[in-house]
Amino acid sequence: MSKTSTIESEERIAGKDLYSYQKGAIDKIFTAFEESPEDYHLLYQLPTGGGKTVIFSEIVRQYLKHHKKKVLVMTHRIELCKQTSKMLTEFEVKNKVIDSKADLSDQAEYSCFVAMVETLNNRLNDDKLDISDIGLVIIDEAHYNSFTKLFKFFSKSFILGVTATPLSSSMELPMTDNYDELIVGETIESLIENGFLAQANMYSYNVGLTSLVVGANGDYTVKSSEDLYTDNDMLSKLLQAYEERSKGKKTLIFNNGINTSLHVYDTFKRAGYPIAHLDNTNTKKERALILKWFKNTPDAILTSVSILTTGFDEPSVESIILNRATKSLTLYYQMIGRGSRIYKDKTTFDVIDLGNNFHRFGAWGEDLDWQKIFRSPYYYLDSLLSDEELESNFRYEMPDELRAEFSKSTDVYFDVQKTYIDSVKAGESSKVVLERSIEQHAKICIENSEDVYDALALAKMLGDDIDFRIGRYTKCISKSTYNFVDWLKGDYRKKLNAYLRANFDTVFESIHGYPPED
Repeated sequence: MSKTSTIESEERIAGKDLYSYQKGAIDKIFTAFEESPEDYHLLYQLPTGGGKTVIFSEIVRQYLKHHKKKVLVMTHRIELCKQTSKMLTEFEVKNKVIDSKADLSDQAEYSCFVAMVETLNNRLNDDKLDISDIGLVIIDEAHYNSFTKLFKFFSKSFILGVTATPLSSSMELPMTDNYDELIVGETIESLIENGFLAQANMYSYNVGLTSLVVGANGDYTVKSSEDLYTDNDMLSKLLQAYEERSKGKKTLIFNNGINTSLHVYDTFKRAGYPIAHLDNTNTKKERALILKWFKNTPDAILTSVSILTTGFDEPSVESIILNRATKSLTLYYQMIGRGSRIYKDKTTFDVIDLGNNFHRFGAWGEDLDWQKIFRSPYYYLDSLLSDEELESNFRYEMPDELRAEFSKSTDVYFDVQKTYIDSVKAGESSKVVLERSIEQHAKICIENSEDVYDALALAKMLGDDIDFRIGRYTKCISKSTYNFVDWLKGDYRKKLNAYLRANFDTVFESIHGYPPED
């Protein structure tokens, strides 16, 4: 590409209603244009909410002003096509959307085209679109590998891919194979500090995921996810998490499977909360009505399946619930990014994780080495912990309301794994682990009670902690059939109650130094 003059460089830095970091990105990208071959492939990374569409719309405006070639912008969804076309028009770029119904007889009148990848592929294979003078190709959401099949048509065009996560949707087609260079934009942390994005308050609820199956695409299968997340215990945990952290807030719930989302809808509807369900089987009219309702209802809950991860922008969202697990870093960032937009007085938003995603990928917005991930995607993915490894590091934490019931106890945690290892080293039976766990549970119940009836009532509240300890124990002894685990949970509860009845007075006096009052 030809060098621009000094005057042109100064003009583009001045920009048009752009933030300083956006102007800086445009300058870097144009420098790459000027210093690289005409068929160079450049990738630009910027977090969701940072204004990627604004940046490349300004790039298109300036490019068309200073070059005698045309521009093509590619997206992977029709919604993004329309949004991109609208943004380009706002930047005074006359553009034509190439959809399945587009009349291309007037294509010579346009210097900029916006197309969905599959439609464009069909038009190019049918030789219906003249691309001989396309000098710049921009690919939105470039991590989707569906775009790469079109690269053969643009062997003499400069390709600019933009994405929030430079990690391919298919590990068989790493982005480093299709792009020569990555430019990393502003970090999430910096965008938050400067008031461009909201801060995430992150809450994680530990979930057992070892029943999930990884499919051919490298992520958890819909069927195994549906089996886990439609379980009554998981639905109860979801509702509990919502009531603890998100009640009354505009909330998006992401699921892996339509059946799961429908179960979520029924669960919240029965509980009396305002909720709607959305998936790709809804008509355009239904979708528009649901999204309008969601926008205009302050405490609305919208449960969906993947459909709102891209091409959806509702800045009034206050809470994101990840009611699914994913092995896709891109999807993880896309889902959370739906809540990160600044809106009126909103400077923070909540994220509730019910898929151990925080443990797998780290907190949203933490410093990631995108250059390293781009250059060595396999190294990055291989370094992620397996579900078994993640769960072995879990520690049960009482919810705040429950912890308040045990306020007189300085510590309520019991390390099953350590107790098991110590018992094995001492040559003891593994059964002593549960015996010691019951003794510790009884102690914290008695510490916070006036009589045995109070203690028995507190013991009933320990269900989640008991189930967690049993799960840990059965992993230690490598015996975890459903019937055995279910029996063990019931037996533990019976023995805890029996221990409290038989030992309340003795334990109470050892704690307080005096017997309980009659």
